[in-house]
Amino acid sequence: MIGLGTSQVFDDISADQRREVVKSLLDTGGTIIDTAPSYGDAENTSGQAVADLNARSKVFFATKVGASSREEGVAQNEASFKKLRTDKIDLIQVHNLRDTATQLGLLRDLKAKGRIRYLGITHFIEGPQEALAEWMGKEPLDFIQLNYSLDVRDPEKRLLPMAADKGIAVLVNLPLGRGRVLNAVKNKPLPGWAADVGVTTWAQLLLKFVVSHPAVTAAIPATRNPTHMRENVIAGQGKVLTAAQRNELIGLFEKA
Repeated sequence: MIGLGTSQVFDDISADQRREVVKSLLDTGGTIIDTAPSYGDAENTSGQAVADLNARSKVFFATKVGASSREEGVAQNEASFKKLRTDKIDLIQVHNLRDTATQLGLLRDLKAKGRIRYLGITHFIEGPQEALAEWMGKEPLDFIQLNYSLDVRDPEKRLLPMAADKGIAVLVNLPLGRGRVLNAVKNKPLPGWAADVGVTTWAQLLLKFVVSHPAVTAAIPATRNPTHMRENVIAGQGKVLTAAQRNELIGLFEKA
């Protein structure tokens, strides 16, 4: 339920450190690596790390297409296959709803040819959530990716119930709110029941809040730290939070 996001973290570390992060993901039971052509060289470095570990069969590669035309989309998708060093990509998503109709058409073609397993759409800010819902209502999507955390809970009102109703998988980006939530609670003691749900840090508990929502498939926090990667994956294992525990965290954050 916890994967690896690569935005802003995979360009400025060594190849050895990237391999250690990916190894930590896989050794702890995680599988998802989420990347994009716009994340600097993250597609290429992610693909190299997985190839170095001979671990392609263990990885669920999720990338994106952020293009403004059919021709640009075709070129970008083909480049993703090369950079990720794979003949089949698990998921390609239309990045931030850019030229959505055209790019979804290309992804449908790739899926029909068996070159990708799933297709979806993404956004990382709250404003376009109505547009996400519109596309969910009119297109047969496999995945959506959206921003959801303890301090960004609007998706609970419409998008998450809609995804559950339509059987659309949900990837959550920014599950720690770019650190805002963690900074708000880091000096507070963990709830007394934290150990009962298998967490020992606030970061783990905040991730567990996100993946405990029944509509959420997985969260993809970005990290360049192998230890954090292991701790993050553990947050997606064991018991999920009860409604009462989730409400207690909401109350703690609102008072912070």
